[in-house]
Amino acid sequence: MKKNHFILLSITIIFFSCKSVETVDLIVDHATIYTVDSSFSTAEAMAVKDGKIIATGTNDFIHQHYQSKENMDAQGKAVYPGFIDAHAHFVGYAQSLFVADLYDTKSFDEVLERLKAFVAKHPDEKWILGRGWDQNKWPGKTYPTNEKLNQLFPDKPVYITRVDGHAAICNQKAFDVAKVVPGQKINGGDAETKNGKLTGVLIDNAKALVSQFIPTLSKDDYAKRLLAAEKNCFEVGLTTITDCGLNYKDVDAIDTLQKEGKLQMRLYVMLSDDKENFDHYLPKGPYKTDKLFVHGFKFYADGALGSRGACLLEPYNDKKDWKGFLLSSIAHFDSSAQILAGTEFQMCTHAIGDSGNRMILNVYHKVLKGKNDKRWRIEHAQIINKNDFNLFGQSSIIPSVQPTHATSDMYWAEERLGKERLKGGYAYKQLLEQNNWLPLGTDFPVEDISPFKTFLAAVARKDAKGFPENGFQKENALSREETIKGMTIWAAKADFLEKEVGSLEKGKKADFIILDNDLMKVNENKILQTKVVATYLGGKKVFGK
Repeated sequence: MKKNHFILLSITIIFFSCKSVETVDLIVDHATIYTVDSSFSTAEAMAVKDGKIIATGTNDFIHQHYQSKENMDAQGKAVYPGFIDAHAHFVGYAQSLFVADLYDTKSFDEVLERLKAFVAKHPDEKWILGRGWDQNKWPGKTYPTNEKLNQLFPDKPVYITRVDGHAAICNQKAFDVAKVVPGQKINGGDAETKNGKLTGVLIDNAKALVSQFIPTLSKDDYAKRLLAAEKNCFEVGLTTITDCGLNYKDVDAIDTLQKEGKLQMRLYVMLSDDKENFDHYLPKGPYKTDKLFVHGFKFYADGALGSRGACLLEPYNDKKDWKGFLLSSIAHFDSSAQILAGTEFQMCTHAIGDSGNRMILNVYHKVLKGKNDKRWRIEHAQIINKNDFNLFGQSSIIPSVQPTHATSDMYWAEERLGKERLKGGYAYKQLLEQNNWLPLGTDFPVEDISPFKTFLAAVARKDAKGFPENGFQKENALSREETIKGMTIWAAKADFLEKEVGSLEKGKKADFIILDNDLMKVNENKILQTKVVATYLGGKKVFGK
């Protein structure tokens, strides 16, 4: 009889023990998991089910309460939330992968050689397109003319874009197709002339004179480019990207590809400042799916510092009597702010120069009227007058910055601005102090897509060459924890996605990465050697063996 009681008791214990263990889809254990929760706590293991995190904790706790179909032994490696790029151009990057690569060219002659090689490889292309040149890396640091382009390519239009997208060089054939003539007046742009002839250089709004004639891609070619971009992003640990400035037709194409199961990348989209986009989206409001959130409008206050299109309060240090220009009237920004204030959409404005930033800060400040949670953003917030920093905090205006801009521009920024004005440039620590959070991005393809370069530039204020030895304006460096937050939870917050992604907490999407180096501990000189072992999106591996 006692034996039967013992058997019954054993069966009961086993039954209830089994019942208390939940079956999940994935367990990651023996890891250093940076949850990036409010206390920046770490865990050893986590359980994932239906694409979301069920629990985090010690190895023992997770295995006592969960059993899984799949187990990932991280072997002590660091696990972080999937990186979120708070400011990039995903579609633009995708397209740049299929045009002539002009990045890091050391002269205009090297640009020409790369274009010739591209044409030899792609003889059937109707237009010769390229991106990435930067005259600041060439002897003399001046813009070229298009005479050699005309000689080499007399019968095909050429349109090659500067690294920051704020200038382009065209040949005469492109001008002929677009019917561009010397002396055309463009608000917020310039088609440069010399001795009464077009030089080929188009600055800011003038680019549209020609770019509107570039043939559109077929659906298959469009998809091919986006999938190539997605693959590269997953390889560096990016799981959510903020695409800053798309047309609604691009959004529709992305939405279709995602719904067809072809495109996996999560995207937060800002629509370009265009009447078609306003007409299409304002009446119905933001659009949201599991992987797509259309919730902002992107404006341009001014151009770029590298092309001297940034709008400054005082003349450029290296071009007297020239202050740059605004790309639209103040009245346009003011009226747009008034309209968007009555909607759920974010207003997000590119501003580089101290004058462009001051103007947008004042426009926002007038409409927002103090503290709020609308999270209106200034993209780049690059050069700020010392008297204007406080406006960010007063009206909860979010500076969205890209640390690698500082380490790219530091070689020539002082030439443009002078030593004193540069002190208000790339001032990430001062900007962080305004709202106590700061989203970080890359602005790719203007910069490299690598989040590790973002991390190095933010923490060490050095570029990939390790320059400068003591860091550029090191007083504005961010801590490692602040930088990780800027690349995860703060970037998510800037996109109103902090309840879904950006940290590894119960109920959030299981977007995470496993790294071979721990960014919180690795030596500074080994940050760029860090590799992504695996990338998971919604609990499913999208990169890694």
